[in-house]
Amino acid sequence: MPRGGIFDVSFLILSSLAVVFAVVAYLKDPSLPAVGARNGLALLWFIIPRLVPALLLAGMLQVVIPQETVARYFGRQSGLPAIFMASLAGVITPGGPMVSVPLLVVLSNSGMALGPLVAYMTAWSLFGMQRIIAWEAPLMGWHFVAVRTVSSLVFPVLAGWLVTLYYHE
Repeated sequence: MPRGGIFDVSFLILSSLAVVFAVVAYLKDPSLPAVGARNGLALLWFIIPRLVPALLLAGMLQVVIPQETVARYFGRQSGLPAIFMASLAGVITPGGPMVSVPLLVVLSNSGMALGPLVAYMTAWSLFGMQRIIAWEAPLMGWHFVAVRTVSSLVFPVLAGWLVTLYYHE
């Protein structure tokens, strides 16, 4: 189960920002909040068909992946090999945050240590293959992709290692 509750800090911040921007939109033009709400609901209808299966998949993974296996290979005592494997997994995980974040929650709930979790998310953020193939290479070129990738290779491992070094679970 996700941490916090329905009305956690992120909910309160996002709700407050929505209200502030609704007021700003109203002051600009009284019809704009309705347009903004319609746009937001259209986005919601776009996301729900993807989010529901992603969350169901995360739940199924949690009951299928043995916690003992995750804890053995990626737990607190797993060390640098787990950070390298988690970094590689982050690179090859397809899709957006609707795939990677629920998977991260599953792995965390299954006993994955914080270092490999940070390495996974850092690698996913920096090297998502879907983003490189769909956006970076076509728009910026393969030379840019190569320079950016090579110069960033150390960061997921470094981030995971620093977490294990300075943050004790």
